[in-house]
Amino acid sequence: MDGTNAPVVFNSSLSATDVSASAVAGASIVASFRDHMFYAGMSSTPQEIVFSTPFDEDNFTVAAGSGSFSVDNIITGIKVFRDSLFIFCESRIFKLTGSSIADFAVSAVTRDIGCINGKTIQEFAGDLIFLGPDGLRTVAGTAKIGDVELGTISSNVQSLFDDNITDASVFDSVVIPQKTQYRLFFSKAAALESRTEGLICVLKGQQSGQKGYEFSRIKGIKPACTDTFILTGDVLVLHGGFDGYIYRQEEGSTFNGTAILGKYRSPDLTFGDPGIRKHMQRVIINYKPESTIDADLFLRYDYEDVDAPRPAAYALESTDIAGIYGTSTYGNVIYGGVTQPLVRQAVEGSGFAVALRISDGGATAPYSLKGFQLEYQLGARR
Repeated sequence: MDGTNAPVVFNSSLSATDVSASAVAGASIVASFRDHMFYAGMSSTPQEIVFSTPFDEDNFTVAAGSGSFSVDNIITGIKVFRDSLFIFCESRIFKLTGSSIADFAVSAVTRDIGCINGKTIQEFAGDLIFLGPDGLRTVAGTAKIGDVELGTISSNVQSLFDDNITDASVFDSVVIPQKTQYRLFFSKAAALESRTEGLICVLKGQQSGQKGYEFSRIKGIKPACTDTFILTGDVLVLHGGFDGYIYRQEEGSTFNGTAILGKYRSPDLTFGDPGIRKHMQRVIINYKPESTIDADLFLRYDYEDVDAPRPAAYALESTDIAGIYGTSTYGNVIYGGVTQPLVRQAVEGSGFAVALRISDGGATAPYSLKGFQLEYQLGARR
């Protein structure tokens, strides 16, 4: 749907048919709920939702079970979640419950805050996540806390939103289910793809009874649309570019022929006491590679103070990687090799805080860090 022409339905043989009803012409938002198709985003009626009869997306006969209703705010997105259809507006959120026109009922989730871009709404980590005027939010947190700032989950990366929020209408998002990742892309039609930034949100356990989220930045992807689906057990993460091509994410080590640089930096760790010097002895890293890797490991002390020691890079590489049938090249892998190796690297230097950095030049095969352990001796207190 392009927001101008009639919605299009593709059958199993990929034959396209327009939805003929004039009431939904130009609909830019659609969802399937309780065997009905729901349409919204019509420019002539931006506050209205029209739904079809059961099991027929192009039948709007009222006597057969179709209908419509309006809310008191402009609709930006609709999303099915569990047993409800959530209706996101510019400054409101509603939900529709029931199973047919006989018992459909609309109730307010919150009347104090809304969603500024429907393409950012995704089911993620057992909740609905969306972009509000003050950053990323979850439906559960917003319904519980309301419009106060505590409802946001992205306050620690708010500067990224402040730099990009003025053009939020073309943002897009996608969920990577096997990594429990939510990715938000700050797409701008006029910006260069290489300079387009984004955000990766990852669920990291519970904090004080609440879900904890961590964030990192992503750069170089500018999608116009996204989708994730599973085909014969294989998860396909796709996005369509402004250049008219469709790209697949999470596959290979290059993006459109350009090497993907990999960088990681841990927080500055004080190990519970920033007043005691730590003499580092060894770093133990656990990672999961797809093939042999060639990266650099750095230790940086005292928040990268210019007067702190800066040891040279340590080589992070491995050649005893287990082969993957149908993928690995014969002779380049080890029979019976480990799939998630541990690297024990002796290191030098000392400081009151230490951070771990890993960097590669983009020529190595994909890999993911699973965790690391630092071994040290306590020194004097300052």
